[in-house]
Order: sequence, then structure tokens, then C-alpha cells
Amino acid sequence: MTCPSARIIVFCTLTVFLRQLRGVGAEATELTSDNYDSLASSHSLVFINFYAEWCRFSQMLMPIWNQVADQLKQEYPEGVVIGKVNCEMQGPLAQQFSVTKYPTMKLVRNSRIARKEYRGQRSVEALTSFVRQQMADPVQKFESLFDLKSKATKRSVIGYFQDESSNEYSTFKALAGELRDHCQFFAGFGTVGDSERQDGHDTIIYRDPLSEELSYTGDTTDLESLRQWGLSSCIPLVREITFENAEELTEEGLPFLLLFHAADDTNSPRIFKEKVEQEIRHEKDSVNFLVADGHKFAHPLGHLGKSSRDLPVLAIDSFRHMYLFPKFDDIHQPGRLQKFISDLKSGKLHREFHHGPDPEEPSQATIPPQKAEEKQEPGKQGSGEARRPQPRQRDSGEERPPHYDQDSPPESQFRKIRPSGNRYTLLRDEL
Repeated sequence: MTCPSARIIVFCTLTVFLRQLRGVGAEATELTSDNYDSLASSHSLVFINFYAEWCRFSQMLMPIWNQVADQLKQEYPEGVVIGKVNCEMQGPLAQQFSVTKYPTMKLVRNSRIARKEYRGQRSVEALTSFVRQQMADPVQKFESLFDLKSKATKRSVIGYFQDESSNEYSTFKALAGELRDHCQFFAGFGTVGDSERQDGHDTIIYRDPLSEELSYTGDTTDLESLRQWGLSSCIPLVREITFENAEELTEEGLPFLLLFHAADDTNSPRIFKEKVEQEIRHEKDSVNFLVADGHKFAHPLGHLGKSSRDLPVLAIDSFRHMYLFPKFDDIHQPGRLQKFISDLKSGKLHREFHHGPDPEEPSQATIPPQKAEEKQEPGKQGSGEARRPQPRQRDSGEERPPHYDQDSPPESQFRKIRPSGNRYTLLRDEL
């Protein structure tokens, strides 16, 4: 464009700036129920922004999202779609992705919705970097078993293949793309894995430093069978909660059965995982089983009247209140964990906090530490007053935990790290 005067030059400059700000000429692909399936099946990766036009956070994100679309279209003209869904116009499509807040950013790989949504920084640089990472090869190749040993230090899926161009490896790589956020994936080819291949056939194993090695025994070209095995291996029954994944875990809406432990303590998490697996696995759809570094999560511990000196500590956070398991060693009592969960569901934990043990049985008071009940005077019945949790006596110089309301069980601390109204428009309170 030619600008014959200084005034028009200023006008042209402002026009270009506003076009860039609004994303004109850099639109993300509008997804609908009519075009979604075909686009998802014909592209290896679809990154979607679910938005509402009236949502101020959606409005702030849209020009950034359009710039991301323009930039990545040049880098990945075939394999990537940066899409957007107007949730008020495309309700069924938003429901398919379980959208509960705006904006929500989700990834689809090989037509399958990723388990984790994007929760990172909302900038062009951060979003484009995320997509580049997702498009990178999810499999690390190793040249020797010694090389593998130095790399596979976390939960890992390891494949030993005769040929990198085989269908077996293509299937393995597809699985790695889907589960890259949950496990490391490694592959060796040719003679590198001769000693590991069973009867000369390609072999896939799962390796966890804290558990026994597992071999995949199904068809190595059957992606669905391999996917089910990979999901059960890479996404453990007992997960670790960190500051990075806490928001995501709270959004699942399930109460936490949470073990706080010292960073150098591997024994109590192992025992906890074994007991969960043996006794309460069937509760996995109603409770999240988690472990946490008690030093990093000292604040919730404080609200329970505990500190790092009390670790390990087991508790339930119901997203309303927190309740203590009496003593970690009680975990060895058959049925004790199940009773703890059942008492939460029945309301017994809350009821006993206020009114003492139910009359049918003595209780070990799954509530924060408190004074032993005073002996009743002869001939007098219990008053029925609410039981008051009291912090234990602490050594001089030891930091005292924050004060908590003595008229109710300590309020949930993990509820406070759910998705924030400062970043999202929340459609409903899931918790």
C-alpha cells in the first residue's frame, strides 16, 4: 500500500497493528459438528480453543490464538489444525469434550482426545512451543542397553524391535504420542535388543523403578490392545500430586485420599500403593488416590494440625473439609482404609467430629489431633458437645501450624487450587 502523506502513513501503521491484534488474515479454523470428524481423522494433531464470545478471557485469548494458527500453519501446513469452537453455537461438540469453563484448550491426536488439557501460559510463544513439543518424536532411541539404563529413570515403556520401518514400531510410536505425558518411551533396533526379544519377536515392556517389570503379551500391531495395556501401566492407580498437576486433579471432582510423606521416604508410599491396590481399588471411580511431598505441601498439613515432623500423614480432602486417618500404621489393619472411605461417604466422619463416636462402636476419631476426652463425673452422661481439635504440643522453636476453625473440621485446602475465576469463566461449580 502506498501512503502519500505523513497522516496516511500513521493511518496505515495503525491499520496494520490493529489487523495483527485482531488476528485478521490469521484465523484459526472454525470447528463444527459437521467438519470436526473429518479434520481430526486427516490430521495428526488438532489443538482446539473452546470459547464463548461474551467471555472476557476468551476475548483476550482470541487474537493470540489466531496468531498461533497463522504461525503454525506455515511450520506444519499439513499435519496440524489450530481450531476453535464457539461453544454457544456448537453445544453438542463442547459437550463431547466435557467443557466446563471458558476458554478451555484441548488436544486431539490421531482422532483421540488427550487426557490432559493445556493449562500453560497464554502467549504466542508458549502455545507454539507446546505444539512443537507435541509434534516432536515421542520415542527416544537407544544404542545400547547401558545407554537405556542411564535414560530410563522414570516410568518407561521400552520396545525392542527388529526393524524401525515395521508395523510393530509404527503402532508403538502411535501409543507413545498418546501417552507421552505419562511415560517415557524408548526403542532399540536390530541387534541392540537381541537379548531382550522373546523368541526372536519384537518385545514391549513397562518398567517402573518402584514396581516389577511388566511385559506386553498381546499383538504388537493391535493399537487398541496396546493402548489399554499402556493406559493401565502408565497411568497408575496411585498418582503423585504436584503444583503442576494439582489444578487438573481438583477438576476431576473426586475426593482425595492423600498420603503426605517425606521426600526421601519411599517405604510409606510403597505400602500405601500396595494397600490401595489390594483393598480399595474398586473405589477408584469415586476417590483419587494420591501421594504428596509433605515438605512442599506443608500448608495443608498445617491446617490438619500437623507438620513435616509428623510424616507420613494420611488424610481425606473432600473439597469441603479435611479428615485425618488416625495413625499411618493403622493402614495394616484389614478393612481400615475401606472403613475410612465409607465413613466419608456416609457422613460419619463429619458427624463424629461434632458429636463424638457413634454409639454402636468406639471410634478412633478420624479428625485432627486433640486432647483426650476428659473423664466424665460419675453418674453424668456425656454432654454431646462438639469435639474440639487441638494441635499437639510442639517443641520450642518449632513452627506452629496455621490456626483452623475449631467448630468444624479443617476446611479443604485443595479446593482453593481448582481452576481460578481469574483465568476462566466457570460454567458451574463442579466441587
